[in-house]
Amino acid sequence: MLEYITVADVDTALGSNWAARDKKERAVLLANVWLTNKSLPECDPIPQEWKQAGAEIAKEAASGKIYGTTETGVLSKSVRADTVSSSKTFSSNHRITSAGESLALALLKPWLGTGGIFMLKRI
Repeated sequence: MLEYITVADVDTALGSNWAARDKKERAVLLANVWLTNKSLPECDPIPQEWKQAGAEIAKEAASGKIYGTTETGVLSKSVRADTVSSSKTFSSNHRITSAGESLALALLKPWLGTGGIFMLKRI
């Protein structure tokens, strides 16, 4: 795992109140794992957009929205009350993307390619 951000980086980006002090180290660990798993190209220094993306992910991780519990195997849920019913069907890999994770992905988009091809952005 690479270290893209530190607690100090997140405190600088989001202010020191982004998470409880006892959750910050683990949240930053999860953010660094998340960023590492994006297979970003080697870049030195680390672009500010990457640090901001990591800060957003750390904040989401501190609130349990990144690498949290996932539900798999359930493809359908139904509710019925008398003659009224409601049903939703999701794929087994259904996942809700938080606002912070969506922002992080948008920040990283210039460096993420498809099929292993990276688009490089000048910094």
